[in-house]
Amino acid sequence: MNASGDELAPDVRAILEAARERPGGETRVSVDARSFPEAVAETEAAGRVPVIAEVKPTSPTTEGVREDDPVELAREMVAGGATALSVLTEPEHFGGSAESLRRIREAVDVPVLRKDFIMNEAQLDVVESDLVLLIARFVGEDLPALVEAARDRGFQPLVEVHTREEFTAALAAGADIVGINNRDLGKLEVDLGTFEELAPEAPEDVLLVAESGVQTVEDARRMREAGADALLVGTAIMDGDVRQNTETLTTQ
Repeated sequence: MNASGDELAPDVRAILEAARERPGGETRVSVDARSFPEAVAETEAAGRVPVIAEVKPTSPTTEGVREDDPVELAREMVAGGATALSVLTEPEHFGGSAESLRRIREAVDVPVLRKDFIMNEAQLDVVESDLVLLIARFVGEDLPALVEAARDRGFQPLVEVHTREEFTAALAAGADIVGINNRDLGKLEVDLGTFEELAPEAPEDVLLVAESGVQTVEDARRMREAGADALLVGTAIMDGDVRQNTETLTTQ
């Protein structure tokens, strides 16, 4: 299941190669996490759509760089109704940093997801967050151990999948928060049908997050109708007024 370099888009291959070389933290972290499932439930009880708004300065699939203070962006997203935030900590290709995540988590009271390309246990110790992304395609057979290691530190692991095989592996590893990525990391193409195809595989007690490709209110409704408990949205929020863009998606 672990993707070979030949199966990945060149940009993704470069990101993965860099991720393998990045060091871990010097000391083991212990996190008192804010509950993401509870935040989702509270949002739905208030009649809003649960959205994980992403602080993403740049990426290989977007143009330009957003140079606003990430803390101010985060605050505006929360003011717009974001249930949680996703913060990039990958420095070379996404302009993220562990320091940005630290500052953002101190400034807001919603759960914060660390979005990065974590390849080994030591990399979990770089910074505290409430959730941590583990990409099934990249970690392969190490997924169960990484899920356990994340939980041992207090993290809530969000396991990202794109195929039925990866979804099966995520469930076998004990994942109870699963992100279905509509983007194929081999071709960098987005198909919302990916979520629609895989979502029925989820047990009722698994919280599903639709990742990538939500650009409009119609896209958001489509994913929700297909079973998404929450939406992770980056570009559509970062492109323009982040507060207004977040509010548009959360108050449909």
